Amino acid sequence: MTDTAPTRIGSNVEAAWKALRDEAAGCTRCPLYKDATQTVFGEGPVTATMMLVGEQPGDQEDLAGQPFVGPAGQMLDRALDEAGVDRAATYVTNAVKHFKFERRGKRRIHSKPNAGEITACRWWYEHETSLIAPRVTVAMGATAARSVFNRPITISRERGRAHELPSGGVGWVTVHPSFLLRMPDRTRAEEEYARFVDDLKGAKALIANG
Repeated sequence: MTDTAPTRIGSNVEAAWKALRDEAAGCTRCPLYKDATQTVFGEGPVTATMMLVGEQPGDQEDLAGQPFVGPAGQMLDRALDEAGVDRAATYVTNAVKHFKFERRGKRRIHSKPNAGEITACRWWYEHETSLIAPRVTVAMGATAARSVFNRPITISRERGRAHELPSGGVGWVTVHPSFLLRMPDRTRAEEEYARFVDDLKGAKALIANG
């Protein structure tokens, strides 16, 4: 694999994106590819005005080869629907494209990507965002925010604020849907879910008012 971006075929962004996805399928930029089933690249229209960035594929995403198809994806779909955001019109991807996990018996338990793995995979994110050129990029969780802003981000401090991105467009920070799934307190989980929906509404408003 080379360290150069696939050649953009004229103005055909779709062809350039497919070339990027196909190259990512053979990614060996960090050791995570050795244990993962496959690269899980982003998906959605190349004309999307909103990009949603998560942390990494989970067990179901690793097997399916698609982002956000497991429990966190189901929660995201529900929240997007309540926020009035059409997922089919958004581009959905992850900061890290391979599933990082620890084996516990027959189960594969999610393990958080480290800074080196995020940095190695940011090469793909940079090319994705340059092709899609979204007006708003929603970073869901600290790992996604680190990739989007290329530095550590405190979610509680930066959440709900528009941030101009060097690559163009606006960055918007919120939590990852899996954060909501892990909450044992049902009342607090419902409150945080409502806040997550509000965050997505805020991202949509940035496009409407842009």
